[in-house]
Amino acid sequence: MKNLKWWQKTAVYQIYPKSFMDTTGKGTGDLRGITSKLDYLQKLGVGAIWLTPIYPSPMIDNGYDISDYTAIDSSYGTMADFDELIDEAKARNIKIVMDLVYNHTSDKHAWFLESKSSRDNPKADWYIWRDEKTNWRSIFGGSAWEFCPERGQYYLHTFATQQPDLNWENPEVRRALFDAANFWLKKGVGGFRVDAITYIKKPAEFKDGESDGKDGLVSVHIMTAATKGILDFLHEFKREVFDRHDIFTVAEANGVAAEDLPKWVGSDGVFDMLFEFSHVNLSLKDGEIWCRPTKWKLTELKQAIANSQTATKNNGWYPIFFENHDKPRSVNHFLPKASDPIKAAKILGTILLTMRGTPFIYEGQELGMTNVAWDSIEKYNDISSRGQYEIALNEGFSKEKALEFVHFFSRDNARTPMQWNSSENAGFTAGKPWLPIHDDYKICNAATEDADKNSVLNYFRKLNAFRANSEILLFGDYEELLRDDENIFAFARAVENKKIYVLANFTLNEVTFPTEILGQSKFILGNYTAHNKGVLKPLEVVLYKEATS
Repeated sequence: MKNLKWWQKTAVYQIYPKSFMDTTGKGTGDLRGITSKLDYLQKLGVGAIWLTPIYPSPMIDNGYDISDYTAIDSSYGTMADFDELIDEAKARNIKIVMDLVYNHTSDKHAWFLESKSSRDNPKADWYIWRDEKTNWRSIFGGSAWEFCPERGQYYLHTFATQQPDLNWENPEVRRALFDAANFWLKKGVGGFRVDAITYIKKPAEFKDGESDGKDGLVSVHIMTAATKGILDFLHEFKREVFDRHDIFTVAEANGVAAEDLPKWVGSDGVFDMLFEFSHVNLSLKDGEIWCRPTKWKLTELKQAIANSQTATKNNGWYPIFFENHDKPRSVNHFLPKASDPIKAAKILGTILLTMRGTPFIYEGQELGMTNVAWDSIEKYNDISSRGQYEIALNEGFSKEKALEFVHFFSRDNARTPMQWNSSENAGFTAGKPWLPIHDDYKICNAATEDADKNSVLNYFRKLNAFRANSEILLFGDYEELLRDDENIFAFARAVENKKIYVLANFTLNEVTFPTEILGQSKFILGNYTAHNKGVLKPLEVVLYKEATS
């Protein structure tokens, strides 16, 4: 393990370009805005930037409905702007990672426009067409099938109506997708995050499933995720695109169990890393129904993470994350309601940056940004939030309760504009921001936190620098501690006789722990100014280091 690759020794920073930095005053972020903040990201210590889609798109799903795989959407700038970003990032030893959305396209993509025009055109079978629909529910709500008058048939859309699913059974489709990915590799990108990849393989038979809700429908996720045979497609993808390049690949793979990870990652797998969602979906029924949230215990969170650590211990690598563009802010999701957001952010940041694997920091996470709670569904831009709001109403919940679910789960929580300073619109734009700025931007912003040595931002910087120079954190094994404790998340990282211990109190009460688990180690870092061994204050996290002969 001493021969780690570059992407195993650094942190990755995810940028949602629409919300990162606007240089034109139009209210949405752009590529030049990202370039202007590269020094900030270099100081944070990241070695790669993952961009959510910046391709041409009608923006029904904020860029995940792509109408051209080898161009730049004009709202983000030009291809020249992208080339400049690649060059400027390279000068700072930062790689740019692109987002591939290959389960579906936009219904405005030239491929789909041709496919829907008739049943006998050259691209007639580039998408999933059927004469009759099943009772599958799309992930955004409502039927997963849409009738097309031109063909007199239904097409499948796992997500929005405007996102028709591609037919991966057609080798011409696969070739076109592989060519698009190779286009970006020639540009010099450092890797790919691959979206919703578990849905690309459809079952041999399209039939109704047992309903999981009052609407009589069943989630398309249940019916299609990780269908047998999908790995054959993905190994071809690897051979045609990923191999022979010094890049990393990380797949979004909702529906892949921890025990199946070796088939997906590592020497016998397809990807270098795989986002699986067991630890962030503890509140969700069946992983996709964003209402009827269920309670979870800390032991369940610890077990989910431990399972992934174990599954990738000897074969593969783990992408550590608590936030992304599809999830609420972690301080609201994982800690009690009344938690101090600063201490909470430092707890999760500590776990993120000390676990085995590559940490993925989502924009604003390093500031401790929190959820929003707008008072009307009309204020939400997120198409899935609107769909899930309707699902909740159809299930008999009140408007107030349905909106409460949206407050907790909405993807807009993570998409409010980045908070750069305390000026108007948090320094994000000189115009009207596409989403409202969070109310706390006066105190939670990069400039204010840069000047505060005790801020979340400076804590992230300090801990990330420590990780980058720590043999134990880079190479060490993961060892569970206090597995059955419902208050403390504890683990050790170990290289031979050297260990680092991490203990975090996930409650608002003071708790104790047996000091013998720490051996002869010494306290080195925490989110309080002082620490008493054997005791954790509310929301306290600590690091201990041991090196014995």
